[in-house]
Amino acid sequence: MFKERGYDDIAPIQIMDMGGEIEIPVAKHRHIAYDIVGRHIDDYDSIFVLSHFKGHPMGGFGGALKNVSIGIASSNGKRWIHSAGVAKDKWVEAEQDDFLESMAEADEAVISHMNGKMMYLNVMNRLSVDCDCFATPSEPDMHDIGVLSSFDPVALDQACVDLIHVAPDGASVTERIATRHGEHTLEYAEELGLGSRAYRLTVLE
Repeated sequence: MFKERGYDDIAPIQIMDMGGEIEIPVAKHRHIAYDIVGRHIDDYDSIFVLSHFKGHPMGGFGGALKNVSIGIASSNGKRWIHSAGVAKDKWVEAEQDDFLESMAEADEAVISHMNGKMMYLNVMNRLSVDCDCFATPSEPDMHDIGVLSSFDPVALDQACVDLIHVAPDGASVTERIATRHGEHTLEYAEELGLGSRAYRLTVLE
């Protein structure tokens, strides 16, 4: 897919788990004592996380925290997170809050493993209620907002969620976040010390 879209014409591409996977510990956890990520994570001194912010059918929204947890997890790791630490080799549906908390715990593992050397950028355009991983996601029904960036993934995702809530045409994405209890990921990530839900939004012209 990345070759079809020409991404390899821009820069070299490495699939993080193409060389296998490793387990990295979660310091404080309720559900997963470790995260399972691609072995190639150790090839990098830092990580820049570029996310298309949008609604999501499981997490409520997808942004920096979702991309660090699910995006960096290996295939086994994705199943591990979605099952809240029940299974790696098959898909098991966990209680919603347990799944959301497991995502935050996976975030803690990755951020700690990278010694905090991470930066995050969320692109708030084509804001659909669905994830880009869908073959035919719902078409956007709200306006583009812009691009936000921070060294704090919790503050960044919270700011994006807040901008959705106050948007005059943000009802569908707001409902998607609420029905999936999506902001609980932010609450638990803050509790784990990954960042702050309080922020100051600086607008650059």
